[in-house]
Amino acid sequence: MNLRSPGRDARILLGITGFALAIIAVGAFFAPARIDNNPTPSIDNSGSAGAKAAYTLLGQLGYHVQRFDEPAAALDRLPADHTTLILAGAGLYDYRTDKDHLTAFLNRGGHILAAGMTSGAMLPGSSQRPASRLYTALCETVPQGLSPQARAGRLQLPIEMSWDTIDAVAIVDQACGTDPVVVHYPMQSGEAIWWTSPYPLTNRGLQNDANLRLLLAAVGAPGGTVLFDEYIHGAREDLWDTAAGTPVVPMGWQLAAVGLLLVFSYGRRNGPLRTPIRVQRTSPLEFVHSMGDLYRKAGAVTVAASAAERRLLHFLEAQGGIPRATLQASPGTIAAAVAERFRTAPASLAEDITALRNAEQSNLSPKSALALIRRIDHHIAALSAAITAGQPSAASSADRR
Repeated sequence: MNLRSPGRDARILLGITGFALAIIAVGAFFAPARIDNNPTPSIDNSGSAGAKAAYTLLGQLGYHVQRFDEPAAALDRLPADHTTLILAGAGLYDYRTDKDHLTAFLNRGGHILAAGMTSGAMLPGSSQRPASRLYTALCETVPQGLSPQARAGRLQLPIEMSWDTIDAVAIVDQACGTDPVVVHYPMQSGEAIWWTSPYPLTNRGLQNDANLRLLLAAVGAPGGTVLFDEYIHGAREDLWDTAAGTPVVPMGWQLAAVGLLLVFSYGRRNGPLRTPIRVQRTSPLEFVHSMGDLYRKAGAVTVAASAAERRLLHFLEAQGGIPRATLQASPGTIAAAVAERFRTAPASLAEDITALRNAEQSNLSPKSALALIRRIDHHIAALSAAITAGQPSAASSADRR
């Protein structure tokens, strides 16, 4: 069996496909190792700064762990008792519209753990201030008092901010030098907890036993509900809300435009190729158009009028049997002869014949000449119909004999 060799287009397509596969293979082989550069303490981040381990571990320890990707207003319809909301590393999130809802959640008996500068600013009665000095490495804290978070032991964490000790309501649990870095304070039926950094609940920070004990002390006994707020990290319940502010929509329009171009470019060459139709230079229609253009440019109205007169006289002689000598007489004589032969004559026949003969002297306009020629054609058609119907008189037949 003879196998047909692929055509030129097929060879080009196979070549491009092979080249693309080679690029993919080379890129996969020489691709650099995964770079751990995501600083967001999100439960979706499995890097060192992520909170995926804390999310998974708390679920295994008997907590009802949930992902919270709605605005703070959604807290109003959730039960606050035995519920802890974790705000970890809010970044540059605009928290101003959420503060009232967080306050209401605390007053109803909820617990909020705010870790980081922006997250701490979301707490009602926040008293954050810059640290007393610049910390270039992890600071080993000193427990303060006998609270559950103080009993977690000595922590190691980066210092971002400090809590102002002028606020007598807040209870300091951990301090780094003179800077309080872990505090908590009551809010009616609830409690607010503040950490200077989300480091203790990150994947790397949980490797320290003291950090794990601190996290467990903050969320309370097993069986409670722990909400990890992912809304402050940009997560949205709706996919379109997540794409808001990104170039996804402009990219969609660009892809649609590219798709239309591909469809039009393919459809234009997908049909059979045909040679364009060209009118032959010797065609009668081209001759008519050329002569018409020539007469129009020359303003030759009298030529058309003379042709119409010759056509009318030829018809009257050949079809109507009117002698040539009569046709060379005056228009009135011709009209009388037509009326005698056909027992009827168009009312304006004599005037139209007179206008045809005086066309050269009267300087007819093209529009008037066209109307005159149409009337002549109408006279010929009417008389031809009379001949077909057998209306000529018997005298006409005798004259022909």
